[in-house]
Amino acid sequence: MTERANAGEGKPSSAGFWRSLFRHSLFNDREAAPPPADPLHCDTPMLRRAEIAAVYTGQRVAGDFYEFLRVSPSRMLFVLLDIAGLRADTREILIAVQKTFRTLAPKLFAGEDLNETTAMIELCNEMNLTILRGGLRSCPAFLGCYNEDLGTVCYANAGHTPGLLRDYTGITLLEATGLPLGLFSHTMQSAATCHLVPGSALLVVSRGIIEAQYVETDHEGAEFGLDGVKESFQSATALTARELCLTMLQAARKFTPTTPTHNDLTTLCLVRIVFPDGL
Repeated sequence: MTERANAGEGKPSSAGFWRSLFRHSLFNDREAAPPPADPLHCDTPMLRRAEIAAVYTGQRVAGDFYEFLRVSPSRMLFVLLDIAGLRADTREILIAVQKTFRTLAPKLFAGEDLNETTAMIELCNEMNLTILRGGLRSCPAFLGCYNEDLGTVCYANAGHTPGLLRDYTGITLLEATGLPLGLFSHTMQSAATCHLVPGSALLVVSRGIIEAQYVETDHEGAEFGLDGVKESFQSATALTARELCLTMLQAARKFTPTTPTHNDLTTLCLVRIVFPDGL
């Protein structure tokens, strides 16, 4: 069972919320055989002294897509996309982008002396061209390369919601480093690097989380917003990457108790673990 299904383990706060998380199990106990493998499926990688998870809730209706890929003994890549359009219209484009990501990334990030920034920019450019082959379509994207030896993340934020890095100093926003993919064939991308000290966490959420609508009468129409994400992330006491993902989903679903019909709700979190020996 994938991370997406297992992410529902724990004490539920809302029966409807937790049922929606379990809705995506790849195996139905009432069926004799599992359904065909989803080409967009990816497994959660094992990391040294760190962990990563991605969890979504509700029925996949829009263009959220995440992927993990180990490209060397010390480097792991991750990506969260939010391509414009309904799932039925974007699926083939997502499969093509996934193929580009899986094929090109191991070549670009091979070797220990590579320039991660240069490799990240080239990967963004090639994924951008792949999306454009399917037509003009905005695709905000957050890509990261986690270096296990250094505890660093080289990232490119192509018009995506900001990443949030939480450590003992507070929360730092990892703002956009370029325009969304899928709009211009010669758009310029850039990349930056941040450091995850032991105990810190990097969170990336989809637009659906930011735009979750409050439904109570006194606040009807108000959005959860980036401020809501920051406040919930700062106060979260969960320790694991998966638990932090679930905590953020729960916070957003307080604003949107019904399953969204036009937005996906997806969270991705990378945590650098504190070990007793302090290493």
